[in-house]
Amino acid sequence: MVIPMIQLRNLVPDDMAAIKNWPPYPPEFEDLDYALRSNGWLIEYWNKPNTWCFAVEQSGDLVAFTILSETGDAEAEFRIALRADRTGQGLGGVITNKTLAKGFAEIGLTRVHLIVRKDNPRAIRLYARLGFAERGECYKRINGKQAHFLIMDLLKESYPTTKGPGK
Repeated sequence: MVIPMIQLRNLVPDDMAAIKNWPPYPPEFEDLDYALRSNGWLIEYWNKPNTWCFAVEQSGDLVAFTILSETGDAEAEFRIALRADRTGQGLGGVITNKTLAKGFAEIGLTRVHLIVRKDNPRAIRLYARLGFAERGECYKRINGKQAHFLIMDLLKESYPTTKGPGK
């Protein structure tokens, strides 16, 4: 599958307004929708110190955003949200690779970690394919519901610098 050029740039306030107007996710992903809305990730992370928020454009169209938020010395938590109509097109891997490359090469991170819902096998497979290793599990309350997560991480020395498309 050929994926049109993906550009990663710093998120700006106009992007936040556009993201809040993205369509909702389909029913099977409706629990992920909170990341986009009024009290979602953008509000939580926008002004957080040592946090990098990136807009992702494909052919000039805003299709996703990613976040790297420092959690310790040279380590950060990774988050990604794709526009609902762009899921299932192979963009997640390309976008994650671009964000990881920026985090390791430009920001100077040595470890990136994330949590992913245990009921999202597609995302778990993607992260494993990119080199993330499972480190444990946790539960969090999201929008009033208990959610079960896997904890995964990736060390800089385990991250190949030639990950294919979008590198």
